[in-house]
Amino acid sequence: MYKVDLPVDESTEKAVERRRAAETARKARIFNTRLRVMGLDLDTLNQQVQEKKHQQNMEKQRDKALDKLRIYQDEALVQQNNAEKEKRRVLNSELTNYWATHQRAEDSSDADLKFGLKGAFKIAIPENELGPASMQIFKGEGVGEELRMREQIRKTERDLRAQMDENEKRHMRDKHIEMLVSKELVQQDVRGAQQAALEEVCKRATRIALDNYNQALAKEQAEKLKEQHKREEQENLAEMWHTMTSDMMTECAEATERQVGGGRPPQVLPDRWKGMSPEQLKSIQQEREQQYLERQKQRDAEKIRDAAWDLKLLKLSREAEKEDLRAAKLSRERRIQMDRYNMQLAREQLAQQEYLNKRLYTNKPTKDYFYQFNTSSR
Repeated sequence: MYKVDLPVDESTEKAVERRRAAETARKARIFNTRLRVMGLDLDTLNQQVQEKKHQQNMEKQRDKALDKLRIYQDEALVQQNNAEKEKRRVLNSELTNYWATHQRAEDSSDADLKFGLKGAFKIAIPENELGPASMQIFKGEGVGEELRMREQIRKTERDLRAQMDENEKRHMRDKHIEMLVSKELVQQDVRGAQQAALEEVCKRATRIALDNYNQALAKEQAEKLKEQHKREEQENLAEMWHTMTSDMMTECAEATERQVGGGRPPQVLPDRWKGMSPEQLKSIQQEREQQYLERQKQRDAEKIRDAAWDLKLLKLSREAEKEDLRAAKLSRERRIQMDRYNMQLAREQLAQQEYLNKRLYTNKPTKDYFYQFNTSSR
């Protein structure tokens, strides 16, 4: 057996390395407590933002390049069309010159028969010895050939001239259309300027008319206010005069009473009443003194009643203080008992903890015990 160095399959190794790298990234992502709990990968988000900006910049650059290419292609297409038109015109002119110079009827092989030119090729064999295959002109052939060729040349020239005239007319028509369009645009601009000027004039006239109308309204309003003030002053003067001369200001006692008859007392007019008589004032004063004495007796009775209530409230407050002292004493005794019970529970718990730590759980796990968990992401 010969030892043969077989080629190493690199695809398998690359696949294994790729799986290992994916597993390492997955472990870093899963075992990262901050990333797993918060759920936010700032590095990835920043990378996505940068990629988005880079993509937008690339799209802008591509759009600019496409715009430049489009403009360049348009210019090249226009130049190509102009060049083709110029080339076609030159080719038609050269073709016409070639026809007129190198394809004349006088230079054809049968020019000696049609035009009798000297120097043309002639057959030296007599005609009576030639057979039917050597015949060049038959009966009825070539009649009016020269006239037909001339007409054909004239027709070609007319067609070419008609094409040139048509192109010139088209060019002139396009120029005329452009001139009409430019004139129409100029007229539209002029009409727009005129319309704007008319609108400005109308606005100015409207403002002037409005100002005049406002001034007239202000003047009319001022006249009305002046008349109203004058009328109010006259009314006020009349009212003042009526008040000064009325029974109320002159204090006429007879004006406050009206006799009703039948032995009844006179009726008092409220709008003209000037005040009470001394007898009425005296009776009111006596009634006020009587009310004051009654009020004083009522206040004395209220003071006696309030003193009785205060004494009763004092007794109740002293009894409440005694009850609060008894309750505080009982609460203090209960708190002392509770503290003793809690101290006993603490001693029992401490003993239980010492038993668990020193006697029951003596074999504590090391770091290697915890490191055997979460070693894979699967």
